[in-house]
Amino acid sequence: MDRIVVRGGRRLEGEVRASGSKNATLALMAAALLTDRESVLRGVPRVRDVGTMMKILGALGVACEWDADDEHVLRIRAGRVSNPEAPYDLVRQMRASFLVLGPLVARLGTGRVSEPGGCAIGVRPVDQHLKGLEALGAKIRLDHGYVEASAATLTGARVAFDVSTVNGTQNVMMAAVLARGRTIIENAAREPEVAELAQVLCAMGAHVHGAGSDRIEIEGVESLGGVDHTVWGDRIEIGTLLAAGLVTRGDVTVRGADPGLLDATLEKLREAGGDVDVQGDAIRLRADAPPRGIKLVTAPYPGFPTDMQAQLMTALTLADGSSVVTETVFENRFMHVPELVRMGADIEVAGRAAHVRGVGGLSGAPVMATDLRASAGLILAGLAAEGETVVNRVYHIDRGYERIEDKLRRLGAEIRREEG
Repeated sequence: MDRIVVRGGRRLEGEVRASGSKNATLALMAAALLTDRESVLRGVPRVRDVGTMMKILGALGVACEWDADDEHVLRIRAGRVSNPEAPYDLVRQMRASFLVLGPLVARLGTGRVSEPGGCAIGVRPVDQHLKGLEALGAKIRLDHGYVEASAATLTGARVAFDVSTVNGTQNVMMAAVLARGRTIIENAAREPEVAELAQVLCAMGAHVHGAGSDRIEIEGVESLGGVDHTVWGDRIEIGTLLAAGLVTRGDVTVRGADPGLLDATLEKLREAGGDVDVQGDAIRLRADAPPRGIKLVTAPYPGFPTDMQAQLMTALTLADGSSVVTETVFENRFMHVPELVRMGADIEVAGRAAHVRGVGGLSGAPVMATDLRASAGLILAGLAAEGETVVNRVYHIDRGYERIEDKLRRLGAEIRREEG
């Protein structure tokens, strides 16, 4: 099993380009099931989750392959979907794989998907997905760990989510674009990945209005065409790389960003002591002193993203002063805390709040990655720590970051991957 070895103490400096958004890509790949025409996605990150979704589409009978001339271009042809079942051994690896259910029902009238897996960061039920599909007329049946949905015809309806859910919003959106009549989604997720999916669906011929707000209106159409789309930059990878600059008191520029999608992250990086400058699609962070202690509360977009919590907490372990980090999105997202404590951090968890008292420095140690974003936080800790840090189980980070060690090395980090 691979591990990443970091020797800390080096100030990061330089410029790197962000990869395309992993989370957006997975929804766009599912959307390709809605048309019998070719879908071309550009700027796709070569990460484990994308590979898993490619295998799922392949199991459905869809042709999905990398372009021969560009390693970040994905071509998907769903002219013939021969099998409406997404198998357990693939779906269990990644929660976003459940996104194929809505498109399968809309396109084929039936879909069978295993209940999903993914990072063990908290309870993330799919009941809101099913509530939305049922409102559109789908019949739902649970069968030995699989969810079966069927409908001769989907019909537009009002869907009011009990809680904001990104994947749930996306799943219902994709089903609704081929439903008869109008669908209104209330309490819709506002995340950029929802807005990007809506943009792509509209480019395919759908009628979607209001994405990016908490109320989305969709007028169903009979069919959709193909699309050629460049995936937006990954806002979480961008935030992670900027946080690496804060942790190392460095000078880091990340290109390929839409700064407007990172307002909450940039605000907290500034509050924690980073000098943040935005020029076009480039964001530069400079830091020449220890971070400052802050209060941080995660929240659905446009609030501070839960996917950046571990990375910023790492910076706050080195702050001049104390911080309080409150996690409101997932109830089990402090699993990185014991590993940071092993490196010398002073953190006390009480319910959904972590009290972080800044220390003068961290010490390198062997640590265990517990989930995707926790692994990024541990790598950042290794960048700032004295001595060598070995991050084990890095298959987690490979799910969502494209060779992060290469980008950090280009910024001056002493970091390597060891195959195990």
